Amino acid sequence: MKRKALMGGTYLALALFLALPAAARHKKKQASPVPVAGAPAPNSLVAGPDYVINPGDVLDISVWKEPDISSKGLPVRPDGKISIPLVNDVQASGLTASQLASSITTGLKKFIAGPQVTVVVSGINSQRYYVVGEVEHGGVFPLLPGMSALQAISAAGGLTQFANSKKIYILRIQNGQQVKLPFNYKQIIRGQDMQENVQLKPGDTIIAP
Repeated sequence: MKRKALMGGTYLALALFLALPAAARHKKKQASPVPVAGAPAPNSLVAGPDYVINPGDVLDISVWKEPDISSKGLPVRPDGKISIPLVNDVQASGLTASQLASSITTGLKKFIAGPQVTVVVSGINSQRYYVVGEVEHGGVFPLLPGMSALQAISAAGGLTQFANSKKIYILRIQNGQQVKLPFNYKQIIRGQDMQENVQLKPGDTIIAP
């Protein structure tokens, strides 16, 4: 009898187990998101008070008690201007946020009594460089202040084993013309030809053949 009772209890436990939902019996650990290689890094740059606005940057314009004139996520056009109700096109590129706020304030005084304007640079999209070719993670990267070409390649994960380290070059726009700057990686990491380890500028593209 005792043995039968034990076997009966075992069968009952097994039946209850099988009755449970599959998700409860086989609960799997959720996988952590895996970053995509070569995907643009999140914008970690913060615009200080002396930051000069450039085409491609994104602005938040706030006019106190004037929601119809205020605007968020306003991109600076390639011509360096933005469009504001009442004052139309306003030059933004080449100005700091406070200087632009002052310019917008001056334009709005013709239509509004005592306008109070605040400008915030919410996206520094102009401060970017590009890496293509034989690097571990090519793509678009945020340009940090004072970043050199060697540091930029390091941020891209370094060169692959197939890269021709002697024929890397940087494409840059100067005075409206595209120029090619040589970058001998092998020499530079040896401490030679250091003049080629230039400080990057916004829009530079590093080519690693």
